[in-house]
Amino acid sequence: MHKRLTRSFLLAASLTGGLMAQSALAADEVTYQLDWLPGGDKSPVYVGVQEGFFEEEGLEVSIASGRGSTDAITKIATGQADIGSADIGALMAAKAQDESLPVKAVYSIFNQAPHAFFTLAKNDISEMADMEGKKVATSPFTSSNAFLPLVLKENGMAEDAVNLTKADPGALGPMLMSGSTDAIIAWVTNIALFADQAEATGNELVVLPWSDAGLELYSSSVVASERFLSERPDVAKRFMRAFDKSLKFTSENPRKAAEALHSMVPEVDMDVVTAQIGDTMELIMNEVSERDGVGALTEERVALTWDWVSQAEKLGHDALDPEAIIDRTLIEAL
Repeated sequence: MHKRLTRSFLLAASLTGGLMAQSALAADEVTYQLDWLPGGDKSPVYVGVQEGFFEEEGLEVSIASGRGSTDAITKIATGQADIGSADIGALMAAKAQDESLPVKAVYSIFNQAPHAFFTLAKNDISEMADMEGKKVATSPFTSSNAFLPLVLKENGMAEDAVNLTKADPGALGPMLMSGSTDAIIAWVTNIALFADQAEATGNELVVLPWSDAGLELYSSSVVASERFLSERPDVAKRFMRAFDKSLKFTSENPRKAAEALHSMVPEVDMDVVTAQIGDTMELIMNEVSERDGVGALTEERVALTWDWVSQAEKLGHDALDPEAIIDRTLIEAL
């Protein structure tokens, strides 16, 4: 009797162990492609890994750094990654020029434009009209440059109303603080960085978001390869479910989200990342998300985004049906 019980116990243990091992081996692998280096605005995907949200969905997610939206879209289109983040405007422009591009936008991250003028209180610039004739420094690589003429025009100014200088991104803050430029162009995700620089030099930062000046559009989004969506639809749905949970966790727990990022990317500063998350959430959790839902890609706002992008990129408005880049399957499955 004792031997039979022992054999039964060992058999049960063996089966349980086998099932557990099989379950571990069965985790579906997903490669997530960032559109830039790790930072506060990229925290949700790291939260998904560290908090076990992806694991709960039977996923093993690896994260790859990127060098811009075009780079991310290319890697996803060519199968080097399954899904990732990129500016939806970059995807629209790419699709307008190559209709065979096999990438879709599946979830909105930033439902507001991140672009802004940054200046100092002592420069007496408090509204868009005050930018007339001012010296402005910008990075040569930012997508903000394409929208600048449109924002100026939207606010009753000539497209060349500011004296624009292009400089290395790392030089923008020092240029502003030293007074060699009246304002710089940057993303509101970096408010904390420039606010610290201003405080350290005895100045006060002033931010003029372009979203408050008429630039209404979607920006950073989750994009996925058509192959991933068609060949592994269940995996894609489980990924999106975990990502959505991670993003909301990040909003409610910015410090824990910063810890998650720091644990995987030790070189990032926890305090800076925490502040970046706070700034980033203004682009995600706002009146648009309250109206349409987090992650939503409404037909109306997608069309509005294309209106801006087609003008900024000097593309014919009929060069793209913006709905051609949208797949709402994953949003609808949340």
